[in-house]
Amino acid sequence: MRVYLPATFGMLESLDADGLVHARNGWGFAATPELTEFYTSGDQEEIEAIAFDDAALASLRLLAIGDEEKFPHRRVVISVDTDAELAPDMGESVVKLSGPVELKDVAAIHVDVKEAEEATARAIELVDAADLGDEDAELAVGDAQDNYMAFYDPSELPFLVELL
Repeated sequence: MRVYLPATFGMLESLDADGLVHARNGWGFAATPELTEFYTSGDQEEIEAIAFDDAALASLRLLAIGDEEKFPHRRVVISVDTDAELAPDMGESVVKLSGPVELKDVAAIHVDVKEAEEATARAIELVDAADLGDEDAELAVGDAQDNYMAFYDPSELPFLVELL
């Protein structure tokens, strides 16, 4: 199953060093049957894009914790091919991983580009208010979510960690 893991740059550094990525609390996002059923229209690619966006939003929440040192305003999503357990009571796209994912199972790495940092920083400040229905905060989070995330092949991970 293709699973989208919300991450931070620090998690990428750990993946590079250890060859493993530990999804925070074991949660990821996927194009589950529940997500497909929830969206009555759209093809598989569109449903996967929704799951990816859910992971990007969760990455924003990881950044809101405030412990990311190197790139505190860049979302990261790691696309992996792994087994996962459906968790529809947590959300239509939510899945539970049984443990860490090996680098060999990473399909792609996505990282915010430099130009997205300002919008992401603003969204980090407002993500809780957006959850509570503040329209301006929702727009700010939406602006961050609309930003392009650069794609990297897993073989580029060492260079990404070293050069970015």
